[in-house]
Amino acid sequence: MDLGKSVAKQNEIVLRLAKHVIATTTTAGKTSNLVFSPALIHVILSFMAARYPGDTEDQILSLLQASSTDELNAVSSKIVTAVLADSTASGGPMISAANGVWVDKSLTVELSFKDLLENSYKAAFNQVDFRTKAGEVTEEVNSWVEKQTNGLITDLLSPKSVSPLTVLIFASALFFNGKWDKQFNPSLTEDSDFHLLDGTKVRVPFMTGDFDQLYLNAYKGFKVLDLAYREGCDYEEDGRSFSMKIYLPDEKDGLPAMLERLASTHGILNDTEDIPSRMVNVRELKIPRFKFAFDFEASKALKGLGLDLPEGLKTIIHKSCIEVDEVGSKADAAAAVVQSNSSKYDFVADHPFLFLVKERRTGLVLFLGQVIDPSMH
Repeated sequence: MDLGKSVAKQNEIVLRLAKHVIATTTTAGKTSNLVFSPALIHVILSFMAARYPGDTEDQILSLLQASSTDELNAVSSKIVTAVLADSTASGGPMISAANGVWVDKSLTVELSFKDLLENSYKAAFNQVDFRTKAGEVTEEVNSWVEKQTNGLITDLLSPKSVSPLTVLIFASALFFNGKWDKQFNPSLTEDSDFHLLDGTKVRVPFMTGDFDQLYLNAYKGFKVLDLAYREGCDYEEDGRSFSMKIYLPDEKDGLPAMLERLASTHGILNDTEDIPSRMVNVRELKIPRFKFAFDFEASKALKGLGLDLPEGLKTIIHKSCIEVDEVGSKADAAAAVVQSNSSKYDFVADHPFLFLVKERRTGLVLFLGQVIDPSMH
């Protein structure tokens, strides 16, 4: 199994999924800041393919362009154990990825499936009593998620999402805290105008700096900035490196059109696209600080991609949050399925843009989001 090729295939749905997340969470015609974890969505879907053979399995294999559930299980295992391994000790990003499963004690679980959960998904296996203690199990799952995300995501499951009829919950959590390879000078941060999609403006703090070497690609209609996170001293050993890519449209209100174009471009997240671009120098760099949380029902967005889940699997819950400042960025996400980026260019991100946090070697997208209004927390 070639991990990079498998991730590249899964990446083909990431931006299309983002479009459907926006569509299903837009209220009163207005879009909002959003962030979610494609990596967690893929792990959740891989688990579902393994757990529910037949039509659900076939739909997920087709959606993720996978040859078999064995491939999906192997990819998920590599992601959890290698790509998302913590590198704090070596000076790299702090990363925590964990899976957990809660099964009703009345449900017979095959030993082979339990082994798959514990060995491939590294999932904590728990047998519980949903019938008489649904509330307590909900609190247990939420406490587990809160612990795995360093206290930043609480109450993933609402009391109504779990009932005495629930027989299984699979939850996945991801925490990422990386420092910029070249940090911004806080003394240079100052308020400036950010242009919203409706033509109005808000005053927000903008980080700025004078960086000699930044990766900036100029395309027709938009630019992509690649901000590297500090690598650990184990880089030579495992080859992992992380960065945040910011996709900035040229037009102040160009985010929707840019996303539409990106979502229809094959290989755009794997740097194999045929869109002409060129590496350019950065003259002025301004990026707003931002911090916000976002939650949505992922099953609704996945339905837009043609995934028709059976009645008992209608709920896939996802919560996430992100904070970007002069030092680096911190992001968390949790998801659960309940069964029932030679001329000088400016890069002034003073209008809505798209961003993603990515591991460069494999291409794995940890987080993806859009900033509509950085003044909103």
